[in-house]
Amino acid sequence: MAETALNTATREALRAYVEYFRDLGIYDFYRRCEPVESLEEEIVEPEIPPVITKPAVMDEDAPPEVFTQEIPMPKLVSFDQMAPLPAERVAPENKAAALQAIQEEIGDCTRCPLAYAGRHKIVFGDGDPNAELMFVGEGPGADEDMQGLPFVGRGGQLLNNMIAAMGLKRELVYIANVVKCRPPQNRTPEPVEAMTCDPFLLRQIDVVQPKVIVALGATAATYILGVRRSLSSLRGRWHESRGAKLAVTYHPAFLLRDPSMKAEAWKDLQMVMAELGLKPPAKKTQ
Repeated sequence: MAETALNTATREALRAYVEYFRDLGIYDFYRRCEPVESLEEEIVEPEIPPVITKPAVMDEDAPPEVFTQEIPMPKLVSFDQMAPLPAERVAPENKAAALQAIQEEIGDCTRCPLAYAGRHKIVFGDGDPNAELMFVGEGPGADEDMQGLPFVGRGGQLLNNMIAAMGLKRELVYIANVVKCRPPQNRTPEPVEAMTCDPFLLRQIDVVQPKVIVALGATAATYILGVRRSLSSLRGRWHESRGAKLAVTYHPAFLLRDPSMKAEAWKDLQMVMAELGLKPPAKKTQ
């Protein structure tokens, strides 16, 4: 039974990638060559590394169908390198319509394998199009996938509390994710998935034009800044992205697993509050 389930999962994963490449107009998976200037030139087949291979070290008891994918890692590029800042910025009264246009362009997206991995709804973004503060997370979870809104599950409730502690309301900030479809079992998005969605997130940032962006977790920081570093090395200092200051802190889902780190996250939010001139709400006296 276990082997049958594994075979089914493997076939479904391969099917998703095949459909993804077909959506890109790629149908020949067996040969790859550079275009030649003349038919008389010799065509040299490039050496293509295997996409799916057996692992170098394998448990003797593991079924032979277990494979690891050796897909070359795409080069990370920061949002500032992906495209120049728009020469003309969207006027405040036009931002809602501009965001709607991006959402319509995404449509019923099938640009990456997440479209075939059990997605229910595309989670575009939520909040004030003219927000000074923008939060960017990793990707939708189960609750977000069903409702079509970011951060509405347990992690979203904690994020709402964090926003309230900063003296703001959720309606006054803008919230989005690196990927707009839920990865299976809430796994970390694959590079091909994240980098397919990146241009849309970049355009959302350019429309909203926040003064401060808060990257929630290492995945968000990785794809916005285009660097792979530990969260600890990115926290506690300012970064720049799309004309905004960017701070990095822990993802609410991580804080739910390890509440002892909430104090550290609060330090990051206090840095943001000082930049935006925010003060926590006064405590109610009994």
